[in-house]
Amino acid sequence: MGSDNTHKNKLSIANFAAIKTAIANNEEQLLKELLADQAMQDLEKNYLIDLAKLSNNLIILKLLEDIPEKV
Repeated sequence: MGSDNTHKNKLSIANFAAIKTAIANNEEQLLKELLADQAMQDLEKNYLIDLAKLSNNLIILKLLEDIPEKV
């Protein structure tokens, strides 16, 4: 049971890293795909928004602002 939970966490970390890379590279379409049906905690979402502000890509900022927050 513990290994299944660890596996899920690794996928989550890998996905978050891919999202950060897509933001840094201004890859809007890839970011849309990575964010599909995804919810995030407020801290994660705000970190990504701050990262996106560095490139001032308004489309990416809008995509990130529209992410639903986990409860």
